[in-house]
Amino acid sequence: MPRPLPLSTNSGSSCFRSHASPNPSTPPHGRWVGSWVCWLAASPMEVLRDSSQLPPHASGTPVLSVVDMHTGGEPLRIVLAGWPEVGGPTVLAKRRYVREHQDPLRRRLMLEPRGHRDMYGALLVRSELPDAHAGVLFLHNEGYSSMCGHGVLALGRFALDYGLVPPPPPGVREAQVRLHCPCGLVTAFVECERGRSRGPVRFHSVPAFALATDLVVHVPGKGDIVVDIGYGGAFYAFVNAERFGLDVCSSKTRDLVDAATAVTEAVKAQVKIHHPESEELAFLYGTILTDGKDAFSAEPTTNVCVFADAQVDRSPTGSGVTARIALQYHKGLIQLNQTRTFKSSATGSLFTGKPVKAYHWCCSHRCSRLDPTLVSQTSPADLLIVLGWKNASL
Repeated sequence: MPRPLPLSTNSGSSCFRSHASPNPSTPPHGRWVGSWVCWLAASPMEVLRDSSQLPPHASGTPVLSVVDMHTGGEPLRIVLAGWPEVGGPTVLAKRRYVREHQDPLRRRLMLEPRGHRDMYGALLVRSELPDAHAGVLFLHNEGYSSMCGHGVLALGRFALDYGLVPPPPPGVREAQVRLHCPCGLVTAFVECERGRSRGPVRFHSVPAFALATDLVVHVPGKGDIVVDIGYGGAFYAFVNAERFGLDVCSSKTRDLVDAATAVTEAVKAQVKIHHPESEELAFLYGTILTDGKDAFSAEPTTNVCVFADAQVDRSPTGSGVTARIALQYHKGLIQLNQTRTFKSSATGSLFTGKPVKAYHWCCSHRCSRLDPTLVSQTSPADLLIVLGWKNASL
């Protein structure tokens, strides 16, 4: 059983921090309180704060301490302290509890004036799984997701650099961070040097699969559109942007968002999605418009993900890339251990991913499933210099 996650907290007054190089042993601001003492397994948010160090605020207003990171330009706001105790025996139950009882805190962190419509967040909670270092709930402008690849990449680096997981033994260059996401257990691998993150971050996802291919849905104002639906911890519809007369690299973002949103609404209205393990995971998260270059190539393929309430992902989308790999594998367009590079049309940031294991399962029909390994990188010249080091930053 892994050692419980400790919570290293900071006593400074700022609720929104920006540290260039976090290090629990030499904190960049203030002093560390309860480092390796306040255990996540006991309660992640029991942190006493000196009210004299806080900015003026109304009595009784929750004070939340967060760290802001990003992966390939996609933000991740990680809650350090101040969130009330989250009830529920499982991570999925905790997600329900937060949605039903604590949703105003999500809106406070995600929406203006403290956030924006494309803000993303992560709340660490206790996990019921003995192999997990921690559970995590993902927050966005509309609610709560089941998986977030860019979030896992950022949390891997965060957990290591903030001392929330012990560094690997001397001579071992990669630390493991096991995160229990709502979709299941996901392991991040963080390259490190002397206990600090250095170089690539990757993760081994939950099994991904193709749910439907060449599915025709009627999109009002657009006609009949052929879509694929894949699962990579969350369900996405995939459409070649050219079907709308658009180019993911050059069309206006507003036009891409409108087209993707129309597809999402059409699929939700016309397609019943099932998940083999939990109906709580059986919902369409969004639509990903692609450049149509699904056949294997050494050149990057570009896509843009529009999810939740028309929220645009600045990164290539970790769970979306995972689902897209599952679809490519199902169609015979990629083989095991072949690596593809995926590019964000919003920022140009890159993820690489490959399928590493395949097997079959039955759930009303037979589909291919695979265990994908996802790695992100900053640019072709950087090879495997991953966003977790250069772009998954504070």
